[in-house]
Amino acid sequence: MRHDVNILVNGVRTAETVESRQLLVHYLRDTLGLTGTHVGCDSSNCGACTVLMDGVAVKSCTVLTAAADGSDVLTVEGLASDGEMSPVQEGFRQCHGLQCGYCTPGMVVSATGLLLDFPSPDPTEIREGLEGNLCRCTGYQMIVESVTWAVEHGGPGDAARRYAERSAAASTESVAAAASR
Repeated sequence: MRHDVNILVNGVRTAETVESRQLLVHYLRDTLGLTGTHVGCDSSNCGACTVLMDGVAVKSCTVLTAAADGSDVLTVEGLASDGEMSPVQEGFRQCHGLQCGYCTPGMVVSATGLLLDFPSPDPTEIREGLEGNLCRCTGYQMIVESVTWAVEHGGPGDAARRYAERSAAASTESVAAAASR
């Protein structure tokens, strides 16, 4: 069975017909060419495929593309603004928050979502906020330092803030529409 989907991805409207069983991670990678979202474990354990969907960090290997119809999705590619890395991306670069790099896109997106919800987390809150993402290389200390660096240098970034504003406005409109029924 096939479904027509209309998804806002990184601020760009996409409209496709997809197989009902297609996962969002494969839609992003294979259909849209956004390969920053990694396929890791295919069982929602590693978090390499994390994206923000309607303001919530989700593992895109567990979301059917058809279920994302009408959603606003932000991937690691959408975090940069005007060709400049977001503070979270720059924090990972400045503080060497990556080693092999496989988990990095999911970590960066998860950290961005964390900072949108909690602008000034302490190291314990950062660790708790990223607990759904696995890194097999770094031991997490430099990841925590990277997120702390981002907090001190602009938080989640402008593109992420615009995304959060869009998601909040859509959510408000959705609640208002439901209340008027």
